[in-house]
Amino acid sequence: MDPKKQIEIIKRGCVDVISEEELLSKLNRKKTLKIKAGFDPTAPDLHLGHFVLLRKMRHFQELGHDVQFLLGDFTAMIGDPTGKSETRKRLSKEEVLENSKTYQNQVFQVLDREKTKIVYNSEWCSGMNFENVLVLSSKYSVARLLERDDFSKRYKSGQSISLIEFLYPLVQGYDSVEMEADVELGGTDQKFNLLVGRDLQREYGKEPQCVLTVPLLVGLDGVKKMSKSLSNYVGITEEPVEMFGKLMSMADDLMWNYFELLTDLAMDKIEERKKGIESGNLHPKEVKTELAKLIMDQFSSEEKNREAIEEWNKVHNPKSRAVPEEVPVAKLGEEFFSESQNPQLVWVLAKLNFLPSVSEGRRIIKAGGIYVDEEKIGDEKFTISRGGEYLIRQGKKGKFLRLVT
Repeated sequence: MDPKKQIEIIKRGCVDVISEEELLSKLNRKKTLKIKAGFDPTAPDLHLGHFVLLRKMRHFQELGHDVQFLLGDFTAMIGDPTGKSETRKRLSKEEVLENSKTYQNQVFQVLDREKTKIVYNSEWCSGMNFENVLVLSSKYSVARLLERDDFSKRYKSGQSISLIEFLYPLVQGYDSVEMEADVELGGTDQKFNLLVGRDLQREYGKEPQCVLTVPLLVGLDGVKKMSKSLSNYVGITEEPVEMFGKLMSMADDLMWNYFELLTDLAMDKIEERKKGIESGNLHPKEVKTELAKLIMDQFSSEEKNREAIEEWNKVHNPKSRAVPEEVPVAKLGEEFFSESQNPQLVWVLAKLNFLPSVSEGRRIIKAGGIYVDEEKIGDEKFTISRGGEYLIRQGKKGKFLRLVT
């Protein structure tokens, strides 16, 4: 494909392209570019926030370039300090390796397995001796590292910054030297680290990589970036009905960001739908359903997704709330009860992993999302008693559970 046309595809959804002129030059000189994207396997599951970057990697694959999926099994044990106000807890080698296996199982739902090279940075980092580390450290100054926003804030406030955290951007940058990357991709929060890689390549006599950053996907709460720890995420391996329910729960104005970053729908078509809602010709639910289908079809079969959507709509039809034929049953033992008082429902549901946490459960109840025997409850302290049976429904996700006490 013509290099200028390639850049048009590559730029969609990107925040920074450093620099477009250099990227065009590389595309004109080289038939195939080496594309690097690094993931530190610090958590076991991938969500749609990761999917933004994975989609951009797939775009490069479809354009015929070599995608190298870098698993930072070495750097994950250091802990990326990006955006952190304190030193991160280091992971064990066993934790990192276990998470790495999960990542590999999940990424090929997006990337072409035959066209993806999995690389581990322990291949070169583990073999570095102290002299190598000193040479690497000499390539960058403390003053430059303190230009980084999170380091600067912590330094000014007197908070601890360990030397190992200072080394993290250098090690990530050195990965680009070893891999001879032409392009490195990352979130906007990684921009500093990506530019360090560009600088280090020059220091080691290599052609500097181009840097592409993509936005951090806002979570379902519409406020903070998508994160499993904030319970505002959609996992890429979730069941279709669960995924659809979560996507339908987002605020209407968040749709446009998801259309641009998570689908290939043309920008003019997205604008048409936005104007359709503004004029009243389209209902937001109709457009949100289309968005959910476009996202879901990238992970599961169309047939399976359509069945999930039908089931969800059936359950959430206000005129006829249908209860699924098979509802999970949880029989509560004596450990859930005390002599002095009955347990709060939100605590029980968190204990059973029906809800992610007690605090998240309280938030859902406040928003009117928990039903008991098809009656919405508004009391966060709602309790259950012995000798009863309760049909629980989480409204937005269409999850059911029958409690037998």
